[in-house]
Amino acid sequence: MKRFFQVTILSAIYTFIKMIAGFIIGKVVAIYTGPTGVAMLGQVQSLMTIVTGVTTAPVSTGLVRYTAENWQEGKEACAPWWRACLKITLLLFLLIVPVFILFSKSLSGLLFNDNQYAWLIIFACCVLPFTVLNTLIASVLNGQQNYKQYILLGMLSVFVSTIFMAFLVISFDLKGALIATALNSAIAGAVLILFCINKSCFRLKYWWGETDRDKVRSIFKYTLMALVSVASMPVALLCVRKVLIANTGWEDAGQWQAVWKISEVYLGVVTIALSTYFLPRLAILKSSLLIKKEVNSTILYVLSITIFMALSIYLFRDLIITILFTDEFRSARELFFFQLMGDVIKIAGFLYAYTLQAQGHTKVFITSEVLFSALFVIASSFFVVIYGVQGANISYVLTYGLYFVFAFVFTNYINVRKDNQN
Repeated sequence: MKRFFQVTILSAIYTFIKMIAGFIIGKVVAIYTGPTGVAMLGQVQSLMTIVTGVTTAPVSTGLVRYTAENWQEGKEACAPWWRACLKITLLLFLLIVPVFILFSKSLSGLLFNDNQYAWLIIFACCVLPFTVLNTLIASVLNGQQNYKQYILLGMLSVFVSTIFMAFLVISFDLKGALIATALNSAIAGAVLILFCINKSCFRLKYWWGETDRDKVRSIFKYTLMALVSVASMPVALLCVRKVLIANTGWEDAGQWQAVWKISEVYLGVVTIALSTYFLPRLAILKSSLLIKKEVNSTILYVLSITIFMALSIYLFRDLIITILFTDEFRSARELFFFQLMGDVIKIAGFLYAYTLQAQGHTKVFITSEVLFSALFVIASSFFVVIYGVQGANISYVLTYGLYFVFAFVFTNYINVRKDNQN
């Protein structure tokens, strides 16, 4: 637990820097593009999450897990897993990118109700290799449990990308903001490449060569989970925004997106700490009972931190809106209560759901991700008609309330019972 707090403190500093960066970019974007621009940026961010998530699926959770399990035995023990990850990644890249480029006009029309942004989708695909390398290097550092370097390099990446993004937004208004959003992860990748390219673990011999089919199959399970994870909720968010735009307009969708963005930023304190410390930790534990004990011993600490941050955000929401945005976003203050309530429940559910990823429960994980993402969209379609923009936040609370119940029951009862039967 002491190490978890150390990682949490480092993650808090890292997230604080990301928050400041987010504040700067958010303010600049709000000034230069207004609520409509903020909503459009939300669409681009969801698109980038899907595209990068699909192509980096093998080098995310799976790479972290198997690096964590084998790192003590040396680089040679990790190499078969690294090769399997890289080969699947290259295959996905070659399959997905041509499709996105070919249908760029249709995707532009779907996202922005305008075909003129097809160039942005093509541009995003062109910078994807740097994004893939960013995830790959970060996952290896995370799997090695090299927390300090992992987080310090993340801080440097944020600093560099923030300066670059602010320059683009100020210089080119909405067009610059869209380009900056597409470039964000690629810039981080360039920074990591510069600092880690000479590390011995990134030599070509460890990443290219013969690959054991069993290793490929194991990584493919995590690839499927990552693909569903990166596609389900971002697609759900795209759909919810479309529901909001259709029923309330771009302005109100931008208000909702502003509050959602604040949640993403402050929750990074917890999610970065969990993904940095908790996933490798659970991957090492073999027993479902030990995993259950680890999660239950951590939940109170995690919820205490999350509730404190959520309460602080709620109490100072007017000040936050003033600092981050403009007077055009003043009505967003009414959206915080349900959003923050949903955030707390979401983190609790995420904590218990890490069991699914750590132990590779592929079918259960995929089914739950798809079902709860669909529930979020369906509930939003119903509640937005009745309650307006607030309906999306009510749907958020409902969806993650049910998600928490599912994850809690699985980790504490179903998973342990299956372990005992085996």
